[in-house]
Amino acid sequence: MLEVSRVSKVYENQRGVYDIDFSMSRGEIVGFLGPNGAGKTTTMRMITGYLNPTRGRILVDGMSMADHPRKARRKIGYLPETPPLYPEMTVGAYLKFVADLRDVPVREQKRRIGEVIEKLGLKGRERQIIRSLSKGYKQRVGLAQAIIHKPDLLVLDEPTSGLDPKQIIEIRELIRELGNNHTVLLSTHILPEVQAICNRVLIINQGRIVMDGQPDQIAQSMADRFEVVLEVRGDKADVLRTIRETSNVFRVQEEKDGAPPEPGVVRVRVTARGNRDIREALFFRLAQQGMPILEMRRASLTLEEIFLKLTAGEPVPWVGRAKPAQAASAQERKTEAAGDAGPETSNGGGSDVPEADVPEADVPEADVSGTDDGGADSGGDVSPDGRDDSSEVKDRA
Repeated sequence: MLEVSRVSKVYENQRGVYDIDFSMSRGEIVGFLGPNGAGKTTTMRMITGYLNPTRGRILVDGMSMADHPRKARRKIGYLPETPPLYPEMTVGAYLKFVADLRDVPVREQKRRIGEVIEKLGLKGRERQIIRSLSKGYKQRVGLAQAIIHKPDLLVLDEPTSGLDPKQIIEIRELIRELGNNHTVLLSTHILPEVQAICNRVLIINQGRIVMDGQPDQIAQSMADRFEVVLEVRGDKADVLRTIRETSNVFRVQEEKDGAPPEPGVVRVRVTARGNRDIREALFFRLAQQGMPILEMRRASLTLEEIFLKLTAGEPVPWVGRAKPAQAASAQERKTEAAGDAGPETSNGGGSDVPEADVPEADVPEADVSGTDDGGADSGGDVSPDGRDDSSEVKDRA
């Protein structure tokens, strides 16, 4: 559905992203994580056609964003961090306006608007002025404009930013439901959100993808020791002694995380010696002593621990899909170090994209805040930070 191949964005005095390389299949919901300034927003704006990459290739359903920008963008629904809304319009009028801009046939517009209003829980608010809506409902309208033209790919940038816990849960459920019919790329700082919604995670740091895989797969690969968490019924001192006497047990400690265990039950974390799998040994040893195991699970790193490890620059093994191509040639690095943000000479791969002729945005965006990429919007490219006052939008409006 989406192929991002060795994409870089270089600005006059800084590099935005470098050698971004990943793909997404139909039906995937992929979390896109990274600290502030890592390159998330720059990457998403290149994917959606608001920025041209300095080098690389972006294909949407096999269609090149560089060669066929309008056709490729028709396959994408984009919700930036601040919804692209006109606060003085009613919900219904705004969605009609967006349907026009998205080339939704006039004969289908009424039905399509009705569908997104129903799907996103906006029934009864069609005549309400957008300015008067709560932040949660404004976010629903933002999602509605992103899906009104039935895109194959949804790109969502911090969709729950600034919402209260109830609104976060509601938007999270909507995104999960949208994932049934769309491929979704979701950028967020909320790690539990990724665990709740996404079946795959991309982590970007300092402009590079540093991990790509399923959360559980990543956690297991990064574990530098074998640990299990046990809940055992029995006297605490007897349970701890029995576990310590089991072969290849290195350390035993009470597990404090989570709700307290029920009375008469001991919860412990056991670390193996030499990274050995000690589950069978524990099972038989405790059974011999008449101490029933109520629960046994292998402990793994949390997504938060993984994120902190990766963004701290610690060396870790690559996990998940094929590792991206190695860094560019010395000449390419020299070009980037010089801050050459203009057109580059093709290296024979046919993947270079000139900076000129950036495609105009399909949907005008108002009241959009700045990027999280440390000034990455200052390259003279079109970006969704303000209403599009191009002649095309004026004509259509």
